[in-house]
Amino acid sequence: MVSINFVRVALLAAPLTANAHYIFSQLIVNGEAVGSDYSYIRQNTNTYMPSYTDDVINSENLRCNEGATNAASDTYDVMAGDTVGFKLAYDEFIEHPGPGFVYMSLAPGGDVSSYDGSGDWFKVWESGLSGSASNENNWGTWQDDRIEFTIPTDTPDGEYLVRPEHIAIHEGHVGKAQFYMECAQLRVSGGGNGSPGPMVKIPGLYTADEVNFDMWSPPVPSTYAMPGPAVWSGGGSAGGSANSSSGISMSAPAAPAPSASQPAFSMPAAPSAPAASPPAFSYPAAPSVPPAYSPTTFATVTGSAPAFSIGPVASLAPTAASSYAPVSSGAPPVNPGNPDCEVSYVRL
Repeated sequence: MVSINFVRVALLAAPLTANAHYIFSQLIVNGEAVGSDYSYIRQNTNTYMPSYTDDVINSENLRCNEGATNAASDTYDVMAGDTVGFKLAYDEFIEHPGPGFVYMSLAPGGDVSSYDGSGDWFKVWESGLSGSASNENNWGTWQDDRIEFTIPTDTPDGEYLVRPEHIAIHEGHVGKAQFYMECAQLRVSGGGNGSPGPMVKIPGLYTADEVNFDMWSPPVPSTYAMPGPAVWSGGGSAGGSANSSSGISMSAPAAPAPSASQPAFSMPAAPSAPAASPPAFSYPAAPSVPPAYSPTTFATVTGSAPAFSIGPVASLAPTAASSYAPVSSGAPPVNPGNPDCEVSYVRL
């Protein structure tokens, strides 16, 4: 009974394992499928099974996959600037976390059909990580049914091997990154005089340490150093040299030119002369003799603050005599409206 249960578990698990594997078989140009499976893509011999790090990292099979280096295929005509895609066979989706790439290699002598990919390669597209590595949705290629890129308009005319690749890294922590790659044969015209680069050889493209990425051990990484050279998107060779451990271009971006719609900034001119100072403040002279009786109470102030006056406070009943006296024997009270102004005396 135990063995029967074991067989049942194995049978249930087998479709899941197979469904997670994939291979690029259909060429797509400007959104339309051209030909059928492997019409313009060299067919490998290991179907949709992956190649593992130790088996392929230093092997010629890393170029176009196992058995595909010299496989026969037709060559399809495209224009520089066209969007080219490589769709998965069996209506599959990329269901492993990991980065995606596209490389190109110009066939020496102009005949790609007999080219084995031993020349120079340059990278034209990549897609990596944008968040926690353990969340599959943060990988740019997750659940896509194809890898797709635009041929740089500066690409020199000629016949090329074009190599889509996806590296699944869910078993990278045990040294078993999975490689899925193929080679299409394309004839590019309408291009320019760009200088693609940096150039690399295959094998020699990656090291085992670069691709055997641990996405599970805490702290879970949220960045991924893209292996291989910098991406060439046109013009001269990609700026800067690729970092030997990460494959990230270390060149700094050029400073943007000022916008035509935004005037250049200039500092305002300094004033030619300082503004006129306000007139000096003076206090009114204190009365030399007590004023005649009035129903209004007065106060005199001292200090450096602006003068102020206290309006009518209250009507007082006449008294037989009036005199002035200090408010208290202590420090003079402070005017609550202006702490710098002291009230010296009040009429009693």
